[in-house]
Amino acid sequence: MNNLVQISHLNKAYDRIPVLNDFQLTVEPGKIVGLLGPNGCGKTTLMKIMSGLINDYRGEVLIDGQRPGIHTKSIISYLPEKTYLADWMRASDAIAMFDDFYSDFDKVKALELLSRFHLEPRQKLKAMSKGMQEKLQLILVMSRAARLYILDEPLSGVDSAARSSILDIILKNYNEDASLILSTHLIYDVERIFDEVVMMGYGKIILQDSVDGIREKTGKSVDEVFREVFSC
Repeated sequence: MNNLVQISHLNKAYDRIPVLNDFQLTVEPGKIVGLLGPNGCGKTTLMKIMSGLINDYRGEVLIDGQRPGIHTKSIISYLPEKTYLADWMRASDAIAMFDDFYSDFDKVKALELLSRFHLEPRQKLKAMSKGMQEKLQLILVMSRAARLYILDEPLSGVDSAARSSILDIILKNYNEDASLILSTHLIYDVERIFDEVVMMGYGKIILQDSVDGIREKTGKSVDEVFREVFSC
């Protein structure tokens, strides 16, 4: 099976300070991968490189066999950590924009998810809470039939009561032949959906294994292993 993501000898620095140091990563199609690590370990930089938003790096990054560019951007659905939609936009405006911009966007699905989250199509973003804005962005991302979904902290502003339903929506609405890479600090709440886990630290992978493999080898949950690996 060909890897959907193939990263070799990736190096990226800011002001000569290394963020990714000879980084290696492979992701097979059909996998949900948890990208875990402390703040500043390079998770967001890695996601931006895969999404084609950062180009000044050294090494090889291949998505579906190609370097980040027009093709890879057409098959990647990326959710950044920060809100990027304009305050003046209504939820319906954001859906219309995605419908115009992406040929794989399912407008009907987006409107159904909007209703499920009890979001009003006519409400402007500036009148939404942070959690409501994050739900809207997640709806937009998960309403595409992408090959690779990249979600950067999708639950950071969502209350605990909504997390389970959001995870269910992620599971039910992503293309099962695609892969999904999700970064989070809420490991206890999220690890049930992961097939594999990648733990990053110091710009490199410290641990990469299946969730079942981690539990069999350690007798512990992913959250417990993460706390041990990154304890002060």
